[in-house]
Amino acid sequence: MQRLFQFLTALAASFVSTTASAATVDEQINAVMEPLTNAIMKVIFFTVSFGDGLQVPFVLIWLLFGAIFFTFYFKFINIRAFGHALDVVRGKFDDPNDAGEVSHFQALTAALSGTVGVGNIAGVAFAVSLGGPGATFWMIVAGLLGMSSKFIECTLGTKYRQENEDGSVSGGPMYYLRDGLAKQGKVRLGKVLAVLFAIACIGGSFGGGNMVQINQATKQLIEVTGGEASFLMGQSWIFGVIMAILVGLIIIGGIKSIAKVTDKVVPFMVGIYVLGALVVLFANFTAIPGAFALIISSAFSPEAAYGGLIGVLIVGFQRAAFSNEAGIGSASIAHSAAKTNEPVSEGVVALLEPFIDTVVICTMTALVIVISGYGEMGQEVALGLAKAKDLQAIELTSSAFAQTMSWFPVVLSVAVILFALSTMISWSYYGLKSWTFLFGESRAADITYKAIFCLFVILGSAISAQSVFDFGDAMIFAMCFPNVLGLYFLMREVKEDVADYFRRIKSGDIKRYE
Repeated sequence: MQRLFQFLTALAASFVSTTASAATVDEQINAVMEPLTNAIMKVIFFTVSFGDGLQVPFVLIWLLFGAIFFTFYFKFINIRAFGHALDVVRGKFDDPNDAGEVSHFQALTAALSGTVGVGNIAGVAFAVSLGGPGATFWMIVAGLLGMSSKFIECTLGTKYRQENEDGSVSGGPMYYLRDGLAKQGKVRLGKVLAVLFAIACIGGSFGGGNMVQINQATKQLIEVTGGEASFLMGQSWIFGVIMAILVGLIIIGGIKSIAKVTDKVVPFMVGIYVLGALVVLFANFTAIPGAFALIISSAFSPEAAYGGLIGVLIVGFQRAAFSNEAGIGSASIAHSAAKTNEPVSEGVVALLEPFIDTVVICTMTALVIVISGYGEMGQEVALGLAKAKDLQAIELTSSAFAQTMSWFPVVLSVAVILFALSTMISWSYYGLKSWTFLFGESRAADITYKAIFCLFVILGSAISAQSVFDFGDAMIFAMCFPNVLGLYFLMREVKEDVADYFRRIKSGDIKRYE
């Protein structure tokens, strides 16, 4: 392990020192990656035209339609199973003899750590700037609907998981696409969808789940340590090496090690952030009713900030999908490791994620931004920068908090770094399970993936090549196409499992532990 990190450090230092400047490095990387990224993005994010020239990415329609369909198909499981989900997370139905590696709560925090991240801070700021306050309303709606998508994919992830010889567990869309469709006689289709998902997941783990996270954390750290005068300016790879070592030490132990970190870090970082938001909201208590009124009225206003009613609706749904990843399939990989013999119980736990991620945390962020009048930047400037895709969204959120607590940007920097760290370690697990699905459950495959992942942490901190980050985001959303398609084929058996599970809960056949 020590030799691995010595190699990574030397490689990163050599990479940075042998190039003329960071800008030159970015230009070289962009020159190589941009054609490939553009081609992939045209496929993944191809748009559907609506009236007045409004362009909507088909991937958003795909995710949103699935969320709506599953909500109705499972008779609003997102609402009627909410109370039961809290009981399961609290351990009311835990059986220590069940198969698996981590508790329900640890599986929830591991999955949450992959979704609660920079998107909750920067993504919300971008959505509110571009779509106006009304985007918040549609983010909440999308979060509530996404709970149903999370439910079905995490139920299937647990049901079709594979127990390995060493006692570890592998699960997720790769397995339920392959094995679930094989049960229906669709062997070839299942294999193709599983492989496509695994390839996209690996790409997403290196990009959106790694390089994008560390890059945003590095920028925020440089900003609060002096900006251009920061000791990290021009040598941000040093922070990357430190984070790579930290990530490596955590992920080397697998999901148990990851869960031991996330079940402490996630409640802590969410607590810090939510507490900061509550301080701002209580300090501006009289402005809260007006902010909610503005959010609701703007949500249905034909003169909304960007593209009218449909435009603000799309912005809100898009940011929610980017934030909670419902329908992407990633969370089911973490939930499949839960200690349970009842797959539906884990699906029920998973539906809490979009609620916590989007309905609670994203809404609080949006309220702070709206109440502050968009911080020092102001609404008009923020809208203009968002349209030009030149908005430093984390800085906007930071300035919004700073209007009430001048010292909060420093705390926010800590939160951003923790968000980035937790997201990276969870996505390393997602990528690893996809990697071993393709290349086999061997130690060599395990170490190879983890070494590459740590290297990308260093590179992500040292470069700002937009094409690389766009590629990572595109790969994450590519995961939803095979995943959601497979969910349509498998939803019938999940519905039967749901009916059987709640029948046994009601009859007492499933034991409740007080």
